[in-house]
Amino acid sequence: MIFLKSESEIDKMRIAAQLVSRTLAEVARVIEPGIETGKLDRIAEDFILKHNARPAFKGYGPEKNPFPATLCISVNNEVVHGIPGKRKLNDGDIVSIDCGVEKDGFFGDHAYTFMVGDCTEEDKKLLRITLESLYKGIEKAMHGNKTGDIGSSIQKHCEKEGYGVVRDLVGHGIGKDMHEDPSVPNFGKAGRGERLRTGMTLAVEPMITRGTWKVKTLPDKWTIVTADGSNAAHFEHDIVVREGEAEILSSFDYIAEITKNEILELNYG
Repeated sequence: MIFLKSESEIDKMRIAAQLVSRTLAEVARVIEPGIETGKLDRIAEDFILKHNARPAFKGYGPEKNPFPATLCISVNNEVVHGIPGKRKLNDGDIVSIDCGVEKDGFFGDHAYTFMVGDCTEEDKKLLRITLESLYKGIEKAMHGNKTGDIGSSIQKHCEKEGYGVVRDLVGHGIGKDMHEDPSVPNFGKAGRGERLRTGMTLAVEPMITRGTWKVKTLPDKWTIVTADGSNAAHFEHDIVVREGEAEILSSFDYIAEITKNEILELNYG
């Protein structure tokens, strides 16, 4: 079932989304070669709790194997759902950090892929194209279009560069639950899928690889990696569908103020 949000509900979602944005910026302040992913996780959790919100990922999932952390930290060939711990980041890593919060009954959920130290030109391009594809998808998220318009735009932009567009994982609705209908694939045909309507709130999140689109799950039953070991990038925004241009509820501006890296020189908000 798809829930259309009122303006007062959207206001609450904007607050939740912006808290995620600011949490990611706190991580951006300290991410560097040698830091343990577990330390990044603790910084994020402390920040969220200090702002009277709940880390949405922690404890999420099956009762026998709930996700154990506040952040999903996925390094290099890890696409999503990487578990933070004692692993230290290395110079040249690319790191997807996905964060979710629940505040006042509404969820925020978005992600950014960071460069750690000196990255290869190939990985910089992967991040740039993936970020561009996120905004190309969002451009199609307007009243009267279909979810396939979003996915088709993302897929075309990435596949023309020879990249893989992950099929097993998709974007989603978001609101009073972290995952709501509809599903928002990053591939598909324009004009197909669920019709978009004003007041729908979505998490759009392209997951793109330098190789195959195929993925596999590690024995921890959470971490998803590329099947061929190629590096992957992941960017995500929370948006609300409007009559014209979609409104982006989350922001990368806080990260841009800190990192000043080549990826955000694209001036995408």
